[in-house]
Amino acid sequence: MPEKNLLEPVLDKYGLAILAELLRDARQTIQQIADKVGLSASPCWKRIKDMEAAGVIRGYTAIVDTEKIGLGLRVIVEANMAQHSELTVRQFERAVAAAAPIVQCHATTGESDYVMNVLVPDIKSYEQLLHDTMFRLPGITHVRSAIVLKEIKSEMRLALPEQPVPRSTRRRARA
Repeated sequence: MPEKNLLEPVLDKYGLAILAELLRDARQTIQQIADKVGLSASPCWKRIKDMEAAGVIRGYTAIVDTEKIGLGLRVIVEANMAQHSELTVRQFERAVAAAAPIVQCHATTGESDYVMNVLVPDIKSYEQLLHDTMFRLPGITHVRSAIVLKEIKSEMRLALPEQPVPRSTRRRARA
């Protein structure tokens, strides 16, 4: 018997519509979402649970005004490593994961090995983070900082496909 693709029923037109509604406002009730996508509450709830089980929906969060909670300085940090051994990369990634002010980190192509998004209260706090953490990250040889002057757009609404995701491009979810 062929292995069942857990994403099969999840990313059809209803699944994509449900995702769009959750991205717009995850605090909606199941009934509100169901009404907007043209399903009854039970199948809508099941599809959401299936997306969670398949890892399509990894969690739910609140969007916070960082200035209002005292994190008024956002810095984009580019970092380069001297070597990319498995041990050094693992140590670097663990250290980044443990540093609370580093809120995002992406391994990248191009001039930088990593691009990080840092949130701190002020420039003095960032300077301290540089000396106490960034310059001490395993394997780092170069760090470039860009202070964000103004946030133009920051949202997690995705440009979802209008059509169901083709089978050939879907990854199999683990059972």
